[in-house]
Amino acid sequence: MAGTRDLVLDRRSASRRRRRPGRAVWLAAAGWLVINAVLIAVAGRHLPLHASELAEPPTAQKVIGTDLMYLEVFALMVVVHLLTRHRRVPDIATRAPERTRARAEVAATLGYGVAGMVGGFLLGRAFGWHAFSFHLDGMVIRTDQPVTIPETLSWALYNLIVFAVVPLIVFRRRYTSEQLSLTSSDRRADLVLIVVVLLIESAVQLAVAGSSSILGLPAHQALLGAPLTLVLGLAGTALPTMVFIYCILTPRYLKLTGSVPATVVLGGLTYATLHFFDGWTNFASPSDALVSVLYLFLFYTGPGMFKTFITIRSANAWTHLWAYHAIAPHTLLDTPMLVKIFGIR
Repeated sequence: MAGTRDLVLDRRSASRRRRRPGRAVWLAAAGWLVINAVLIAVAGRHLPLHASELAEPPTAQKVIGTDLMYLEVFALMVVVHLLTRHRRVPDIATRAPERTRARAEVAATLGYGVAGMVGGFLLGRAFGWHAFSFHLDGMVIRTDQPVTIPETLSWALYNLIVFAVVPLIVFRRRYTSEQLSLTSSDRRADLVLIVVVLLIESAVQLAVAGSSSILGLPAHQALLGAPLTLVLGLAGTALPTMVFIYCILTPRYLKLTGSVPATVVLGGLTYATLHFFDGWTNFASPSDALVSVLYLFLFYTGPGMFKTFITIRSANAWTHLWAYHAIAPHTLLDTPMLVKIFGIR
């Protein structure tokens, strides 16, 4: 009976994916408005965060500037939709188990993720370093706080093992590479998708960052620093993100919600939460903590939503990694930081 009930629920979920996108969209829009209003009301004249690029501009200017990022996110979603509209892409919800087991696996995975975040916080602090988050302190958002080579290597190794290797080993025992969205249903189409999105995102990142990006480095530093940044970025954030959210959670979110918009929002919120201990956050007071958490979700949910969307549209977890993560933004933006940490001259 349980199997029949799950089959009926799965059919209803598939029907909802085709018919009702509205509720998740309206809830997400309402949440975005609330976050904007509370940040502007509570933060004061400047955001009380540990990064000059966040704290120096007036609060309203910084919040509105961050909101503009969503225009690019939605524009990229349109591009991905147009590039995939004629493809026969597998429904990744069918790669998840029946609903009861999917619900249990989501709960266990999220609980494990929280434990991994707390472990990273404690380990980093125990060695006198910054807390380990999904970004090394200073990645993407510069904090100008000193980061050492041992801290950098330990951060990358910890995240790779805890959020990529261990979950992959556990789930690979029960599920195939295809069920974990680690294979491509159309390599040529995926390559086109990656190249187009990567070119657009790279142009945007370089235009915004200018000389503070890899463009500001001498050629020899860029040539040595870029491969190092790519490898460490893959280990510390790109692969953990891919395995934890897009191989494991995304198909199960889609199975449980029966809604692509809801899954896209949940993927974005999960991605934002994994950056909870990023170095620019400030928990010195309740109001500072509130501002940090709200800005965390404002800043990271959009990119996480796009990563989820491109994964669903391609049924391939690798597409987001190469199109919109490992190279742009991280290699383009973080190479100067890694060049400084490793003393590349």
